[in-house]
Amino acid sequence: MSSIRFDATKQYYATSSLVVGYALCSSLLAVINKFAITKFNYPGLLTALQYLTSALGVWVLGKLGFLHHDPFTLETAKKFLPAAMVFYLAIFTNTNLLRHANVDTFIVFRSLTPLLVAIADTTFRKQPCPSKLTFVALLIILGGAVGYVATDSGFTLTAYSWAFAYLVTITTEMVYIKHMVTNLGLNTWGFVLYNNLLSLMMAPVFWFLTGEYVDVFAALGANSGNWYEPVAFSAVSLSCVFGLAISFFGFAARKAISATAFTVTGVVNKFLTVAINVTIWDKHASPFGLLCLLFTLAGGVLYQQSVTRASSAPSQRESTASSKQTDSENDADDFGDENQGKGVSGKLASV
Repeated sequence: MSSIRFDATKQYYATSSLVVGYALCSSLLAVINKFAITKFNYPGLLTALQYLTSALGVWVLGKLGFLHHDPFTLETAKKFLPAAMVFYLAIFTNTNLLRHANVDTFIVFRSLTPLLVAIADTTFRKQPCPSKLTFVALLIILGGAVGYVATDSGFTLTAYSWAFAYLVTITTEMVYIKHMVTNLGLNTWGFVLYNNLLSLMMAPVFWFLTGEYVDVFAALGANSGNWYEPVAFSAVSLSCVFGLAISFFGFAARKAISATAFTVTGVVNKFLTVAINVTIWDKHASPFGLLCLLFTLAGGVLYQQSVTRASSAPSQRESTASSKQTDSENDADDFGDENQGKGVSGKLASV
């Protein structure tokens, strides 16, 4: 009996550690990325370092036997390349959004994705129209976002151009890439490896297209650009480590707890991100802007409840065996949605 109690206690603390680790990584990642891009103003190089850390981390951990990932093959890489390109664009636009706007603006536009995904699903994939509760939730999200934008004192054309570009790319990823990746049959860590390794290969192209390489070489030649400052080095290092850590904790926590508990944790993380961002510095929205942001997040909570309720209703009318199959499919769908937000990547989280 004491052995059983000990095992249960050990399992409880292990699960709690995973959930806490995921919550910390998820809630801090957007703030850390904002801090990193503020101290190290080279978004292309910063994301390349993140890709390198994640790809190398997965490969090393695979060699050590801590995880299993699909082998990297040229044939699979060719099929995965379109997905990696969209992923790269989502990370690229996200980083530039954080470069020109505050974390609150990022969260507002990230929260708008369910609205565009619902429209795209209904229009292009011929999915049923959202339920009344889902529609109300989407209107709340939209209302909060409009109120935030209308009162944003930090509004600039550059920042909001990147925000709309990010919104388009992340929505495209959620609607299209999820199903493409599923058809390739990659496991979780194979997905992370292909995403980050292919994105790392694409990074030099964007350095030249954006002209960032000129700034990088000029800073190196002049021995400037915060290359060797401890604060900049620490910020970039934290950004890279948290990008890999959120992949580990996100996947491990999803296995350890139910899909509903994982979703609730994700929602709480967004509120934690807002609280942390307001506490540590002045790079945040006005009080009314924060109220609109919380309004948008509340719409997101209602949206999650409406979707969960809609997906669980059919399973209650089926047999036990069918219910188990449906639950596993829903978990896979949830996994895809969460992955696309992070930053898939664990990078964005963001998402």
